[in-house]
Amino acid sequence: MPWRSEKWFHHSGMGFPTIPWDFALMLLALGVVVPWRGAVRMRKLLARPHLHTTDRMILYASTIAFQWVAVAVVAWRCWAHGLTAQRLGLAFPEPWFTTAVAAVLTLLLLASQIFGLRRMARLPASRRGFLHQMAEKVMPHNLLEALAFIALASTVGLCEEFLYRGFVFTVILDATASSLPLAALGSSAIFAVAHLYQGRRGIVSTFAVGLLFAATRILTASLAPSILAHLLADLAAGLAAPRLLAAAERETRNDVEHTNVFTDSAEHR
Repeated sequence: MPWRSEKWFHHSGMGFPTIPWDFALMLLALGVVVPWRGAVRMRKLLARPHLHTTDRMILYASTIAFQWVAVAVVAWRCWAHGLTAQRLGLAFPEPWFTTAVAAVLTLLLLASQIFGLRRMARLPASRRGFLHQMAEKVMPHNLLEALAFIALASTVGLCEEFLYRGFVFTVILDATASSLPLAALGSSAIFAVAHLYQGRRGIVSTFAVGLLFAATRILTASLAPSILAHLLADLAAGLAAPRLLAAAERETRNDVEHTNVFTDSAEHR
């Protein structure tokens, strides 16, 4: 696959590569503005004692709208600079191989997600951390919210992969003289920082996932595997986490009640 597109790639007078100003602004927005805004917004939401259906629906709808606007702007500027769909990973060059990679990646990520959720559900509430707060306040709590969350997860899977593994990866690739490792590291770092609201542990795990997604993008020259895995992993987290935590809390309450009954009966003997 031709990784380089000389139509928009320029060099300074000293021979160093330069990035077009609009691409530089979009990288700045994705690497600074989006993380800062997301962290501030999530901090305010989690600080509230309760969130209602209306609050979650507004959050889902505004996130969907923002991501599609961001994709539209980035796609417009990419088209203006002559970046093709193939260069951005919007291709399916080897259907059977790409499908196989997508299946393996998706199963791996789903297994990891479910294992992590089950492990978290078994922890005491005081040790569950950020994901517990997310599941309690931000994840869907009824059918209407679940349907909206499916639309959100679908949007995030498509849009974030285009933005980070498509646009950011390609820009860094061309700015580093076609260095695939630097493109993978750089795009994964910006992707991880975009999840600043998840805290230090979330940034580290997101960076690792970003590297895995970048590897499949390099291997298949397609965003299809990472889009599918990203979408289904987010769905698993959003739909399974509240149920697993609710089940864990019921089990804890039952254990406490059983212990109290046993203690009372022992005292009356």
